[in-house]
Amino acid sequence: MSPIIIGSGPAGYTAAIYLGRSGHKATIIEGLQPGGQLTTTTIVENFPGFPDGVDANQLMDNMRRQAVNCGAEIMHNSVVKADLSQQPYTLTLDNGSVLSADVLIIATGATAKYLGLSDEQKYQGMGVSACATCDGFFYRRKTVGVVGGGDTACEEATYLAGLCEKVYLIVRKPYLRATQAMQQRVMDNDKIEILFETNVTGLYGDDGVEGAHLVHRKGEADEHTSDLPISGLFLAIGHKPNSDLFKPWINTDEQGYIITDGPTPLTNLPGVFAAGDVADPLYRQAINAAASGCRAAMEAIKYMKE
Repeated sequence: MSPIIIGSGPAGYTAAIYLGRSGHKATIIEGLQPGGQLTTTTIVENFPGFPDGVDANQLMDNMRRQAVNCGAEIMHNSVVKADLSQQPYTLTLDNGSVLSADVLIIATGATAKYLGLSDEQKYQGMGVSACATCDGFFYRRKTVGVVGGGDTACEEATYLAGLCEKVYLIVRKPYLRATQAMQQRVMDNDKIEILFETNVTGLYGDDGVEGAHLVHRKGEADEHTSDLPISGLFLAIGHKPNSDLFKPWINTDEQGYIITDGPTPLTNLPGVFAAGDVADPLYRQAINAAASGCRAAMEAIKYMKE
Protein backbone atom coordinates (compact mmCIF):
# COMPACT_ATOMS: atom_id res chain seq x y z
CA MET A 1 0.00 0.00 0.00
CA SER A 2 2.00 2.97 -1.32
CA PRO A 3 0.78 6.38 -0.10
CA ILE A 4 0.63 9.47 -2.31
CA ILE A 5 1.38 12.95 -1.00
CA ILE A 6 -0.07 15.85 -2.96
CA GLY A 7 2.03 18.96 -2.36
CA SER A 8 5.67 19.67 -1.66
CA GLY A 9 5.86 22.24 1.10
CA PRO A 10 7.04 21.62 4.67
CA ALA A 11 3.97 19.45 5.34
CA GLY A 12 4.40 17.23 2.30
CA TYR A 13 8.15 16.73 2.66
CA THR A 14 7.90 16.04 6.40
CA ALA A 15 5.15 13.48 5.83
CA ALA A 16 7.36 11.74 3.24
CA ILE A 17 10.30 11.66 5.66
CA TYR A 18 8.23 10.02 8.40
CA LEU A 19 6.63 7.56 6.00
CA GLY A 20 10.00 6.60 4.57
CA ARG A 21 11.52 6.09 7.98
CA SER A 22 8.72 3.64 8.77
CA GLY A 23 9.30 1.63 5.60
CA HIS A 24 6.59 3.21 3.44
CA LYS A 25 8.01 4.85 0.34
CA ALA A 26 5.74 7.72 -0.59
CA THR A 27 5.14 9.34 -3.95
CA ILE A 28 5.18 13.15 -3.81
CA ILE A 29 3.38 15.09 -6.53
CA GLU A 30 5.18 18.42 -6.33
CA GLY A 31 2.62 20.71 -7.93
CA LEU A 32 3.18 24.08 -9.57
CA GLN A 33 5.25 25.52 -6.73
CA PRO A 34 7.84 23.02 -5.47
CA GLY A 35 8.70 23.94 -1.91
CA GLY A 36 5.40 25.71 -1.33
CA GLN A 37 4.72 29.29 -0.27
CA LEU A 38 7.92 29.50 1.73
CA THR A 39 9.91 29.77 -1.50
CA THR A 40 8.35 33.19 -2.16
CA THR A 41 10.25 34.70 0.76
CA THR A 42 13.98 35.15 1.27
CA ILE A 43 15.53 34.41 4.67
CA VAL A 44 13.64 32.39 7.28
CA GLU A 45 14.63 33.34 10.82
CA ASN A 46 11.92 31.62 12.86
CA PHE A 47 12.51 27.99 11.87
CA PRO A 48 14.21 26.12 14.76
CA GLY A 49 17.75 24.97 14.28
CA PHE A 50 19.06 27.95 12.30
CA PRO A 51 20.33 30.58 14.74
CA ASP A 52 21.47 32.84 11.89
CA GLY A 53 18.47 32.22 9.70
CA VAL A 54 18.33 30.13 6.54
CA ASP A 55 17.56 30.85 2.91
CA ALA A 56 13.98 29.72 2.31
CA ASN A 57 14.76 27.92 -0.92
CA GLN A 58 17.74 26.19 0.67
CA LEU A 59 15.57 25.06 3.59
CA MET A 60 13.01 23.53 1.24
CA ASP A 61 15.72 21.94 -0.90
CA ASN A 62 17.16 20.35 2.24
CA MET A 63 13.74 18.96 3.15
CA ARG A 64 13.28 17.66 -0.37
CA ARG A 65 16.65 15.88 -0.40
CA GLN A 66 15.92 14.41 3.01
CA ALA A 67 12.59 13.06 1.76
CA VAL A 68 14.34 11.51 -1.27
CA ASN A 69 17.01 10.01 1.00
CA CYS A 70 14.18 8.38 2.93
CA GLY A 71 12.88 6.76 -0.23
CA ALA A 72 10.33 9.24 -1.54
CA GLU A 73 9.70 9.40 -5.28
CA ILE A 74 9.26 12.96 -6.56
CA MET A 75 6.97 13.61 -9.52
CA HIS A 76 7.32 16.99 -11.22
CA ASN A 77 3.63 17.17 -12.03
CA SER A 78 0.36 18.67 -10.89
CA VAL A 79 -2.95 16.99 -10.15
CA VAL A 80 -5.61 18.27 -12.56
CA LYS A 81 -8.43 15.88 -11.61
CA ALA A 82 -9.28 13.73 -8.62
CA ASP A 83 -11.83 11.02 -7.96
CA LEU A 84 -12.22 10.26 -4.27
CA SER A 85 -15.59 8.56 -4.60
CA GLN A 86 -14.13 5.18 -3.64
CA GLN A 87 -10.89 3.39 -2.85
CA PRO A 88 -8.51 3.16 -4.50
CA TYR A 89 -8.63 6.91 -5.05
CA THR A 90 -7.51 8.10 -8.48
CA LEU A 91 -5.57 11.20 -9.48
CA THR A 92 -5.10 12.46 -13.03
CA LEU A 93 -1.89 14.41 -13.64
CA ASP A 94 -1.16 17.22 -16.06
CA ASN A 95 0.70 14.81 -18.35
CA GLY A 96 -2.39 12.60 -18.67
CA SER A 97 -1.19 9.76 -16.46
CA VAL A 98 -3.47 8.36 -13.78
CA LEU A 99 -2.31 7.27 -10.33
CA SER A 100 -4.27 5.35 -7.74
CA ALA A 101 -3.77 4.83 -4.02
CA ASP A 102 -5.72 3.80 -0.94
CA VAL A 103 -3.88 6.39 1.18
CA LEU A 104 -3.59 10.08 0.33
CA ILE A 105 -2.07 12.99 2.22
CA ILE A 106 -3.37 16.30 0.91
CA ALA A 107 -0.76 18.99 1.55
CA THR A 108 -1.59 21.42 -1.22
CA GLY A 109 -1.27 24.54 0.93
CA ALA A 110 -3.02 27.86 0.57
CA THR A 111 -2.36 30.75 -1.77
CA ALA A 112 -2.15 34.29 -0.44
CA LYS A 113 -4.54 36.70 -2.12
CA TYR A 114 -2.89 39.61 -3.90
CA LEU A 115 -4.21 42.87 -5.30
CA GLY A 116 -3.41 41.85 -8.86
CA LEU A 117 -0.83 44.57 -9.48
CA SER A 118 2.15 43.84 -11.71
CA ASP A 119 4.34 45.59 -9.13
CA GLU A 120 3.52 42.86 -6.60
CA GLN A 121 5.44 40.36 -8.69
CA LYS A 122 8.18 42.84 -9.51
CA TYR A 123 8.91 43.45 -5.82
CA GLN A 124 8.22 39.91 -4.55
CA GLY A 125 10.84 39.28 -1.88
CA MET A 126 12.02 42.89 -2.25
CA GLY A 127 9.45 44.60 -0.07
CA VAL A 128 6.20 42.77 -0.82
CA SER A 129 5.10 40.07 1.61
CA ALA A 130 1.97 38.19 2.60
CA CYS A 131 3.28 37.14 6.03
CA ALA A 132 4.24 39.64 8.71
CA THR A 133 5.32 36.90 11.10
CA CYS A 134 7.68 35.54 8.45
CA ASP A 135 9.19 38.77 7.16
CA GLY A 136 8.44 41.50 9.69
CA PHE A 137 11.85 41.10 11.33
CA PHE A 138 13.49 42.62 8.24
CA TYR A 139 11.60 45.89 8.71
CA ARG A 140 12.63 46.75 12.25
CA ARG A 141 12.54 50.50 12.85
CA LYS A 142 11.21 51.09 9.32
CA THR A 143 7.88 52.31 7.96
CA VAL A 144 5.56 49.77 6.33
CA GLY A 145 2.04 49.45 4.98
CA VAL A 146 -0.51 46.71 5.60
CA VAL A 147 -3.39 46.21 3.17
CA GLY A 148 -6.66 44.92 4.58
CA GLY A 149 -9.38 45.70 7.09
CA GLY A 150 -10.20 42.37 8.72
CA ASP A 151 -8.87 40.54 11.75
CA THR A 152 -5.81 39.28 9.89
CA ALA A 153 -4.83 42.76 8.74
CA CYS A 154 -5.28 44.19 12.24
CA GLU A 155 -3.25 41.35 13.76
CA GLU A 156 -0.46 41.87 11.23
CA ALA A 157 -0.46 45.64 11.80
CA THR A 158 -0.30 45.16 15.57
CA TYR A 159 2.51 42.65 15.24
CA LEU A 160 4.48 44.93 12.93
CA ALA A 161 3.94 47.89 15.24
CA GLY A 162 6.06 46.04 17.78
CA LEU A 163 8.95 46.02 15.31
CA CYS A 164 8.52 48.99 13.01
CA GLU A 165 8.77 52.74 13.39
CA LYS A 166 5.38 53.31 11.75
CA VAL A 167 2.62 51.16 10.27
CA TYR A 168 -0.02 52.38 7.84
CA LEU A 169 -3.14 50.22 7.69
CA ILE A 170 -4.53 50.73 4.18
CA VAL A 171 -8.26 50.00 4.07
CA ARG A 172 -10.37 50.30 0.92
CA LYS A 173 -13.61 50.69 2.85
CA PRO A 174 -14.58 53.51 5.25
CA TYR A 175 -14.57 51.07 8.16
CA LEU A 176 -12.75 48.03 9.57
CA ARG A 177 -14.29 44.57 9.28
CA ALA A 178 -12.32 43.22 12.22
CA THR A 179 -13.88 42.32 15.55
CA GLN A 180 -14.42 45.22 17.92
CA ALA A 181 -11.64 44.11 20.26
CA MET A 182 -9.17 43.91 17.40
CA GLN A 183 -10.25 47.29 16.05
CA GLN A 184 -9.73 48.87 19.45
CA ARG A 185 -6.27 47.34 19.72
CA VAL A 186 -5.28 48.95 16.43
CA MET A 187 -6.80 52.32 17.23
CA ASP A 188 -5.09 52.42 20.61
CA ASN A 189 -1.67 51.84 19.07
CA ASP A 190 0.14 55.13 18.45
CA LYS A 191 2.36 53.54 15.80
CA ILE A 192 -0.57 52.54 13.57
CA GLU A 193 -2.29 55.03 11.29
CA ILE A 194 -5.40 53.92 9.41
CA LEU A 195 -5.96 55.18 5.87
CA PHE A 196 -9.63 54.55 5.14
CA GLU A 197 -11.12 54.54 1.62
CA THR A 198 -7.66 54.06 0.15
CA ASN A 199 -6.38 51.69 -2.53
CA VAL A 200 -2.85 50.82 -3.56
CA THR A 201 -2.43 51.31 -7.31
CA GLY A 202 1.29 50.63 -7.61
CA LEU A 203 4.70 50.55 -5.97
CA TYR A 204 7.97 52.31 -6.68
CA GLY A 205 11.64 51.96 -5.81
CA ASP A 206 14.95 51.12 -7.47
CA ASP A 207 16.35 48.18 -5.49
CA GLY A 208 13.20 47.38 -3.53
CA VAL A 209 10.01 49.01 -2.35
CA GLU A 210 10.48 52.65 -1.45
CA GLY A 211 6.85 53.67 -1.52
CA ALA A 212 3.29 53.03 -2.71
CA HIS A 213 1.05 54.93 -5.12
CA LEU A 214 -2.35 55.45 -3.52
CA VAL A 215 -5.77 56.60 -4.63
CA HIS A 216 -8.17 57.96 -2.02
CA ARG A 217 -11.98 57.83 -2.29
CA LYS A 218 -11.84 56.23 -5.71
CA GLY A 219 -14.81 57.10 -7.90
CA GLU A 220 -15.97 59.95 -5.66
CA ALA A 221 -16.02 63.64 -6.54
CA ASP A 222 -13.08 64.30 -4.23
CA GLU A 223 -10.95 61.41 -5.52
CA HIS A 224 -7.25 62.18 -5.25
CA THR A 225 -3.91 60.40 -5.38
CA SER A 226 -0.77 60.46 -3.27
CA ASP A 227 2.53 58.66 -2.78
CA LEU A 228 3.26 57.00 0.56
CA PRO A 229 6.94 56.42 1.44
CA ILE A 230 7.24 52.90 2.91
CA SER A 231 9.92 50.21 2.95
CA GLY A 232 7.55 47.25 2.77
CA LEU A 233 4.00 46.35 1.85
CA PHE A 234 2.22 43.47 3.58
CA LEU A 235 -0.85 41.93 1.97
CA ALA A 236 -3.39 40.80 4.53
CA ILE A 237 -6.50 40.30 2.45
CA GLY A 238 -6.78 36.59 3.04
CA HIS A 239 -5.65 33.22 1.73
CA LYS A 240 -7.35 30.74 -0.57
CA PRO A 241 -6.79 27.09 0.41
CA ASN A 242 -5.92 24.93 -2.58
CA SER A 243 -8.72 22.44 -2.01
CA ASP A 244 -11.04 22.91 -4.99
CA LEU A 245 -10.14 19.56 -6.60
CA PHE A 246 -11.25 17.66 -3.51
CA LYS A 247 -14.38 19.57 -2.47
CA PRO A 248 -16.88 17.13 -4.03
CA TRP A 249 -15.75 14.52 -1.48
CA ILE A 250 -13.84 16.26 1.32
CA ASN A 251 -15.58 18.37 3.94
CA THR A 252 -14.38 21.99 3.95
CA ASP A 253 -15.40 25.14 5.79
CA GLU A 254 -16.88 28.25 4.16
CA GLN A 255 -13.44 29.46 3.11
CA GLY A 256 -12.43 26.12 1.64
CA TYR A 257 -10.10 24.90 4.39
CA ILE A 258 -10.28 21.13 4.82
CA ILE A 259 -12.07 20.16 8.02
CA THR A 260 -10.22 17.57 10.09
CA ASP A 261 -11.26 15.59 13.12
CA GLY A 262 -10.20 17.88 15.97
CA PRO A 263 -6.42 18.23 16.25
CA THR A 264 -5.84 15.15 14.07
CA PRO A 265 -5.25 15.16 10.28
CA LEU A 266 -8.15 12.77 9.69
CA THR A 267 -10.71 13.87 7.08
CA ASN A 268 -14.19 12.47 6.49
CA LEU A 269 -12.75 9.89 4.05
CA PRO A 270 -10.93 6.73 5.15
CA GLY A 271 -7.25 6.84 4.28
CA VAL A 272 -7.29 10.51 3.34
CA PHE A 273 -5.39 12.93 5.57
CA ALA A 274 -4.86 16.70 5.37
CA ALA A 275 -1.71 18.53 6.44
CA GLY A 276 -0.34 22.06 6.27
CA ASP A 277 -2.02 25.29 5.29
CA VAL A 278 -4.81 23.64 3.31
CA ALA A 279 -6.27 22.64 6.69
CA ASP A 280 -4.95 25.52 8.79
CA PRO A 281 -6.92 28.81 8.70
CA LEU A 282 -5.22 30.13 11.83
CA TYR A 283 -1.44 29.80 11.97
CA ARG A 284 -0.02 29.21 8.46
CA GLN A 285 3.58 28.84 9.63
CA ALA A 286 6.21 26.50 8.19
CA ILE A 287 6.98 24.90 11.55
CA ASN A 288 3.28 24.20 12.12
CA ALA A 289 2.92 22.77 8.62
CA ALA A 290 5.89 20.47 9.20
CA ALA A 291 4.37 19.29 12.48
CA SER A 292 1.05 18.56 10.79
CA GLY A 293 2.91 16.59 8.11
CA CYS A 294 4.38 14.46 10.88
CA ARG A 295 0.91 13.87 12.35
CA ALA A 296 -0.53 12.98 8.93
CA ALA A 297 2.22 10.46 8.29
CA MET A 298 1.82 8.85 11.71
CA GLU A 299 -1.93 8.50 11.23
CA ALA A 300 -1.38 7.14 7.72
CA ILE A 301 1.07 4.55 9.08
CA LYS A 302 -1.45 3.56 11.73
CA TYR A 303 -4.18 3.29 9.11
CA MET A 304 -2.06 1.09 6.83
CA LYS A 305 -1.19 -1.24 9.72
CA GLU A 306 -4.84 -1.63 10.60
